[in-house]
Amino acid sequence: MYTNKRFKDVKGGLFDKVTKADVGDGVSQLMANGYTMMSWADPFFPNPYLSDHLKQLMIDEIQNGPITHYTMPIGDKALREVIAQRIKKKYDVDIDPSRNVIVTPGSDSGLYLAMIPFLEEGDEVLIPDPSYPSNFLNVKLCGAKAVSVPLYAENNYQLDINEFEKRVNDHTKMVVITHPNNPTTTVFNRKSIEDLCSFVKKHNLLLVCDQAFEDHIYDNREMIAPMELIFDQTITVFSISKGLGLSGLRVGYVVACDKIMDVLYGCAVNIIGATNTLSQKVATDALMDDQLMNDIHIKLEKRRDMAYDILSTIPHTSIKKSESGILSWLDVSRLGTSQEVAQYLLDNAHVSINEGSHYGKQGEGYIRIVHACLLDDEDAKNTLLRIKDCLTDLDKQIANL
Repeated sequence: MYTNKRFKDVKGGLFDKVTKADVGDGVSQLMANGYTMMSWADPFFPNPYLSDHLKQLMIDEIQNGPITHYTMPIGDKALREVIAQRIKKKYDVDIDPSRNVIVTPGSDSGLYLAMIPFLEEGDEVLIPDPSYPSNFLNVKLCGAKAVSVPLYAENNYQLDINEFEKRVNDHTKMVVITHPNNPTTTVFNRKSIEDLCSFVKKHNLLLVCDQAFEDHIYDNREMIAPMELIFDQTITVFSISKGLGLSGLRVGYVVACDKIMDVLYGCAVNIIGATNTLSQKVATDALMDDQLMNDIHIKLEKRRDMAYDILSTIPHTSIKKSESGILSWLDVSRLGTSQEVAQYLLDNAHVSINEGSHYGKQGEGYIRIVHACLLDDEDAKNTLLRIKDCLTDLDKQIANL
């Protein structure tokens, strides 16, 4: 009755069935009934995972720190300084922690913050498809139009700049990418990034780059951040959730040139408030702990290989070994639609995964599996085997029709 037209099709699951795992309380209901979750991009969910050092740090801060008080809305200075050092080390980009960084309560709020000051009615935004659903929805909530740019499996989901050129017009204001891509795990190669940056410069656009999955790149692939090439036209969004397994702390950050950042600083208190003080203290230590990141990388790469070895043997499906992160992207189009296969797994294997169709038109016929869920490797293996056995049975049923 009172809903802004931008929100009129947004459903929270109270009156209509919503199959997205991060909407409403569907996940908690499934877990209460004994289902296994491989649909939340939250490493090792739902098991506890925190190093002894970070546990003790949290205890010390609770006992002695000023954790009941705000930090500045732009973020704790010590954390911003660590972020600046990290950006320099990782991408050789010099940034000023007091002019180019803002800390956010997770990368999702950072992604929205990166769009809302710059989009208005009539603007269009080019977004690779398949891609993170929030890329599309955020644009709509800002009043602009999301324009899908198809990525193709036969091209390993690399960016094809000709597809962008076909869709750019006088209303185009921004490009939004997730790099590495969610859900395909694609690490965009040098040609893709260089072509995209040239396109953005040519048409005088803003580029928003969500790098939530940047920390775990496999098989010696090169990870190039667009901000290395066009810093003044790029807003880059980061997270500690996927790389460090600290999703519940809700800490992300945004990096941009000072002309862009001035606007974000100005509206920070209105849109994001201030990120949790205790979480920022823990994030500061965690980002400096190279051994912690390395230990997680070894575990996640092992899990990636396990998932591929099991899922690649399912009849009449196809999968490429994940290039990054915590996801597996499985083509199940010969077994049914994304929704049909996801529902079959829910009903028969009691495993929740993601429908590929939520990630854009190009995602139909695929499912996304968060193979990094569950801390114990044996538990994860058994769950992946249940998925395999269930889809193998579905394939046999189809063959007998």
